[in-house]
Amino acid sequence: MPVQAIAWTPSGAVRIVDQRALPEAHIERDLESVAAMAEAIRTLQVRGAPLIGIAAAMGLVAGLRDERGAPRERFLARVEELAAPLAAARPTAVNLRWALDRMRRVAAQAPGDGAALWDRLKSEATAIWEEDRAMCRRIGEAGLALVPDGATVLTHCNAGALATGGIGTALAPVYLAHEAGRRVRVYVGETRPVLQGARLTAWELTHAGIPCTVIADAAAGALMRQAEVDLALVGADRIAANGDFANKIGTYALAVLALHHGVPFYCAAPSTTIDATLADGDGIPIEQRPVEEVKTLAGRPIAPAAAGALNPAFDVTPARYVTGYLMERGMVKPPFGADP
Repeated sequence: MPVQAIAWTPSGAVRIVDQRALPEAHIERDLESVAAMAEAIRTLQVRGAPLIGIAAAMGLVAGLRDERGAPRERFLARVEELAAPLAAARPTAVNLRWALDRMRRVAAQAPGDGAALWDRLKSEATAIWEEDRAMCRRIGEAGLALVPDGATVLTHCNAGALATGGIGTALAPVYLAHEAGRRVRVYVGETRPVLQGARLTAWELTHAGIPCTVIADAAAGALMRQAEVDLALVGADRIAANGDFANKIGTYALAVLALHHGVPFYCAAPSTTIDATLADGDGIPIEQRPVEEVKTLAGRPIAPAAAGALNPAFDVTPARYVTGYLMERGMVKPPFGADP
């Protein structure tokens, strides 16, 4: 079975797999506060658009444990106060804002004092997690026919169990194909500069017993030219109404290569990843991460100290490059509303 990336502790804290340590070590950490969760999201201890939404909701609950004895108005004020640093932890993935808005709305509408509201919020955060787990499986079912016996899939970054509450988005059809006894091989782009593909996707696939091969990002075009790839499956951090989507940097180049070589290119994501307020991808904010991620590798410099560097965490792939969008309702097409 795929790894479980998040869970409650008996005390109401949040247990995560610290993804910075993979693949060398499988380390779990218990996060007791909103500050700890916001830091975990910022520093990629927990990452992946669906998972950071779940983590933020659960982290808000963990941070409110000391407010269970508070009167209603104080508790609601603390909800607003603590949601703010979580919402600001990373700017691109819409699931983060969506989950926190849902938690704030539930708190405002539920009756009772701090104790009753805390119980209600814990139930809601758990529901967000469980809904994501179910959505992942439905996404996998929607894409299962795309992964026949003997298929070779190319993926980028990590859109599996380590990025969601369930079996993943882009990797969900792969997991279900493997579950059905089909032979599947996955080419995993290393995903510079933080190597989410090499460190995380390859780790969780081998953990689940699925054959995979790590490739340098620059090798994808050559593999497609040699007809070594049957389809490409990637996730998304935000999808605009017209279908343009943001995903890990390098996805756009992969989509262009796939179109050139006639390789079907699919985006897999839950409907919560859609931002219907954006007409197209030009409005998607792109997180700029520290340049040290580009200029160092495993803590060692790989570029001169005086050299500049750019480190956008995401790029935007235009909808015209996408063969189809796999969501919990099946294969869907843009334009997307708030509820596709």
